Amino acid sequence: MDIQNSILIFDALSQETRLRAFRLLVQAGPAGLAAGALSKKLNTPHNTMSFHLNHLSTAGLISSRKEGRSVIYSANYDAIRDLIGFIVKDCCNLEVASIREDKRKGCSIIELAGYCCEPQAK
Repeated sequence: MDIQNSILIFDALSQETRLRAFRLLVQAGPAGLAAGALSKKLNTPHNTMSFHLNHLSTAGLISSRKEGRSVIYSANYDAIRDLIGFIVKDCCNLEVASIREDKRKGCSIIELAGYCCEPQAK
């Protein structure tokens, strides 16, 4: 992931309807949701929803497929993984966040440091 790709993704997610639609698609899993179902859940007109879904698709955050007369949209989990990796690896101090590989599980683990405050003296 480079800066230009991350800017495109952040731009796509910086609008409420698109962010809400994307969150629904993440929750729906790989099966995704039909455009009409998204429009209904978000109480958004079909043409407006189409505009927002196109924006998310251009940013690489979602993909679509035809099933009969419906267009089904699903989240691109690889894009999100890459964005999270970009943020943690390139934007955070290792004292705040790090990514480590768990070879046994075959996955990456993000570790976020907690902040503890000393009680203030009175």
